[in-house]
Amino acid sequence: CRSSCACAEEVPLPTTFSGAECQSKPCLIGSSTEMQSLRNETIFKQIIALARLTTLRSPPFCSVGGILLNSKRQHHCQPTHGIGRYRHLVLEEQVRKKREMWVDTHAKDATDHEYGTVNICASGYDMTVVEHYTQYIHNLCKNLHINVEDSYAMPTKTHEVMLKQDKSNKMEVEAVLMTHERIVQVSGLSSTLAPVLMEVLQMNQPEGVQLSVREHTEADFLVRFKARPEVEELKEQMQNH
Repeated sequence: CRSSCACAEEVPLPTTFSGAECQSKPCLIGSSTEMQSLRNETIFKQIIALARLTTLRSPPFCSVGGILLNSKRQHHCQPTHGIGRYRHLVLEEQVRKKREMWVDTHAKDATDHEYGTVNICASGYDMTVVEHYTQYIHNLCKNLHINVEDSYAMPTKTHEVMLKQDKSNKMEVEAVLMTHERIVQVSGLSSTLAPVLMEVLQMNQPEGVQLSVREHTEADFLVRFKARPEVEELKEQMQNH
């Protein structure tokens, strides 16, 4: 038996087996080698098919001579949505709004039982003392449930002190005094609470600080802005013409 001879060459059979027993049993080793060869062939075919697909999908510049061999244009198979649009990249021009004139919104009229808008002014030469006293006025008004509309600082004013010598007519600057002013704007102050508030403020008024209370007017509102004489001259010329 040829199969038995092949089996005998590869794997030695035991001496107790006879030839009839060898013919009755199938040869497992020969069938396993055939199966392995078939598997290798199928795997090799799959590798070749995958290689062909990659070469077809690859762009022409990936291989030498691909431009001549592959004449298919790849850009036709790619989506082209949004190509050439640029309007979303250009910023829209913002329309500049005209500057409106400042309007004094804190001014309120007085009634029979309440004052209108009142300015409590504290001024002095020492800025730290004036600041602390203004803070005290602000906290006191809040504790007494008085409406504090605004609290701001006025421009600093400078005063030069000139001295004249005994035997000469020349004036020399002896000192420069800087006056600091802070304002606490109050509204809705009742006529019964106003004297109590003024008495408490005068009792706690520090030295070197001047206290004054006056009604708020439009002139007090315009003083806070920087004067522009050039614009005022142009306005006068327009009114004259």
